[in-house]
Amino acid sequence: MRILVTGGAGFIGSNFIRHELSAHPEHQIINLDKLTYAGNLENLRNIENLPNYKFIKGDICDKQLIKSMEFDAIINFAAESHVDRSILDSSPFLQTNIIGTQNLLEASRKKGCRILHVSTDEVYGSIATGSFTENSPLQPNSPYSASKASSDMLAKAYFETYGLDVIITRCSNNYGPYQFPEKLIPLVIYHAVEGKPIPVYGDGKNVRDWIHVMDHCKALDIAFEEGKSGEIYNIGGNNEQENIYIVRMLLKKVAEKTGRKEDELSGLITFVKDRPGHDRRYSIDPSKMEKVLGWKPETSFDKGLSDTIDWYLENKPWWSRIISGEYVYYYKTQYGERDKQ
Repeated sequence: MRILVTGGAGFIGSNFIRHELSAHPEHQIINLDKLTYAGNLENLRNIENLPNYKFIKGDICDKQLIKSMEFDAIINFAAESHVDRSILDSSPFLQTNIIGTQNLLEASRKKGCRILHVSTDEVYGSIATGSFTENSPLQPNSPYSASKASSDMLAKAYFETYGLDVIITRCSNNYGPYQFPEKLIPLVIYHAVEGKPIPVYGDGKNVRDWIHVMDHCKALDIAFEEGKSGEIYNIGGNNEQENIYIVRMLLKKVAEKTGRKEDELSGLITFVKDRPGHDRRYSIDPSKMEKVLGWKPETSFDKGLSDTIDWYLENKPWWSRIISGEYVYYYKTQYGERDKQ
């Protein structure tokens, strides 16, 4: 099977491609990525020469490009995904997350192939008690989550209107290797290593459910292979934590691994003004995935965090190039130099 993976140079997409090529060597992966600020082909350097992997630089909004490609299925990771950036300028989020998704849905419809649309629990908004199920109403509170909710509704509409073979997954917060350093967990790690202030929004008591990226990738693999057309599947880690707890847990582990003093690192915590529309709590119910498709997260949070810290400590050149703004696509002679961000 030739699978078009869009956004495959990003955090979750690149981890998924490595998993898919290992778990299903019979598949051919075509990685289409625009290579915006968070797309980094260094994430895939160890598999770039495999015969069943191919990279194409391109935009999911480019109808002619998508139309010209040969594939048997689509897995769509491509998205603008950072809430803070969406607050500053929502235009790229609407273009990529809505128009780009519609372009992929239309291509899937014309080819008569399956498309897995990867979404987020943020489309549900905030919840004070209980947990989101697949039937919970969509109540997004940021331009980013609103654009993802719109793309989800488009996907569902294509199933209802055209009978498109589409599956939607909604996942909680991911963490693990290759995550862009603006996200909470890698940001705390590299700020601790560099001795920089660690910003924490509001009182730090916003609650998120956390899942290791490889557990998410395995769930996506199962949903793609065995999921029922038109269905939505929530993917969660059964691991709700306050942000400030995550920060302190990370600092304790970094201190242990680097020989630094925990009190010294804790002194870097800086509470900052909360961002607009900041959801207080996410809680996702993954029981449908567990009961219907037989999936469960495998990585304990303690081990997952420890392994993630080890990865960032061992791969400082990777994140240093990103933080400095000097990272470029390392095949720049073939594809052109990356924009510096």
